[in-house]
Amino acid sequence: MLANDSPVYLSPPPKNQKRSSKVWKIAFGGWLKIVTGSLLTLYVVFCLDDGMVLMNKETPPRFMYPQEWQHLTMFILLTLDGCVDVMSKNVLRQRCVALERGSTTLGIYVLLLLLLSHVQVPSKVELYVHSLLILVVFLLMLVLTAELWAARSFRLQLIKNFLFLMMGSWLMHTGFILYRPVSGYPWKDEDIMFATTFFCWHVIINALCLVGVYGLSSSWYHCYSPSLRLTGSKEALYHESSSGTFYRLLQDAERQDKDDQSLLPSKSSPTDRA
Repeated sequence: MLANDSPVYLSPPPKNQKRSSKVWKIAFGGWLKIVTGSLLTLYVVFCLDDGMVLMNKETPPRFMYPQEWQHLTMFILLTLDGCVDVMSKNVLRQRCVALERGSTTLGIYVLLLLLLSHVQVPSKVELYVHSLLILVVFLLMLVLTAELWAARSFRLQLIKNFLFLMMGSWLMHTGFILYRPVSGYPWKDEDIMFATTFFCWHVIINALCLVGVYGLSSSWYHCYSPSLRLTGSKEALYHESSSGTFYRLLQDAERQDKDDQSLLPSKSSPTDRA
């Protein structure tokens, strides 16, 4: 966002940097989603001794492992979202940003629906911790939905990044609260107030994280942007389109202006008039 007015930062210069340009085009976020979602899917499938059985053999049959099936659905959606990112950035001829945003938004919609029915244990601590997570996911769903129509809004992107940080950090902390507390003893119902305190600490820490990233980016941009603008502006204009058409049009316009100036009759001097 800081370098939005300088096209040199949009993509690396094409000359003498073929390897770096190829690496730049790789959808790292999409591949990370695919690898993470696939590993978590395999873990859910093979972590159970009986396997992922949908229904037992009793009469009448009952559905088995409801939470594990919801986890499996979440991780499969994460993998599919990564596949959409890779397809849009590396397979299609032209990148479709709307498809990427729509896929992520749909995944958050499904995640919210699964979380609303995810808690089955009658524990106030587990219910409250999941309620805070549902609040973050709900706000994130609203922001992603609004971003489908206002994709270039800096405020929406900032709030989206903050909510993604909140969802990730609080989800990891939830795992320690519910499954393996630091003290080794499970939380009691009267410890709910500390869950709220920890959640507020997550808000402060993630906000400071964003401020730190912005501060480092701003200082780097203001220190190195003048030299990079002077050395890379022409290459960036050429690289802005795949065929360099925009840069060629600029050159043609400059040549045409020079030709027009040469064809104009020059002002005659007094000696010529005499």
